[in-house]
Amino acid sequence: MTSHLVTRRAVLLGGAALLGLHFALAAFSQAPATPLKVRHFDEVKGYLNPYFAQNWMLFAPDPLADDRGVPARAQCRDGSVTDYHDVTTTYVREAQESRFFPSRMSRLVSAPMHSINATDPLLDRLREKHEDDIAKDRKDRKDRKDRKDGGGEVRLMPEEQKAQDDAVRFLSRYSLTQMPDACGGDPQRIQVRMYVRELPPWSKRNAPAKAGEDTVQVQDFDWLKADELR
Repeated sequence: MTSHLVTRRAVLLGGAALLGLHFALAAFSQAPATPLKVRHFDEVKGYLNPYFAQNWMLFAPDPLADDRGVPARAQCRDGSVTDYHDVTTTYVREAQESRFFPSRMSRLVSAPMHSINATDPLLDRLREKHEDDIAKDRKDRKDRKDRKDGGGEVRLMPEEQKAQDDAVRFLSRYSLTQMPDACGGDPQRIQVRMYVRELPPWSKRNAPAKAGEDTVQVQDFDWLKADELR
């Protein structure tokens, strides 16, 4: 009897210690930047992501107001290209059908999609101001030439470009796992597409849609070799 109580107490203490360690790591991830945090942040982040990631999305001042997703297609050895496979909808539907214990697999797609469009806010304001200055200068000079080469644009910083490239690569690798039968199981290249459809305001959610109001933005990314994604 005494041995059983000791074992039970040890289990409770061990569980409490693990739970305390978990909350300590979660709090550490949200603490102000310090040399200690910079040194150990990668290890803490590796433990927390993706299931225990700490963020403020629940209290976001700008909640999502669009429908976005990722279809993907494959290119076979003979050069033929498959139809697009819906990578997003399956896990979104699973999350919606289980409100109390939803699947978090959909975050594997939503997080990289957010990273693709996540740029530095300060640089975004600089880009907007720069574009406004260029437009104003063109108007003053009555210069309407099409600037196809992108001259004058404030380009992405290396960190921003790397984050976007990593996100696209992750989406391509994940899409490859979701199409096991594509090209007979031997696809050569994968291409992902991201779409964003603007949703109407909540107050107009039941209003009939008018022609031309359904705005969908589509972005196709480069083909990536399947062997490099495995």
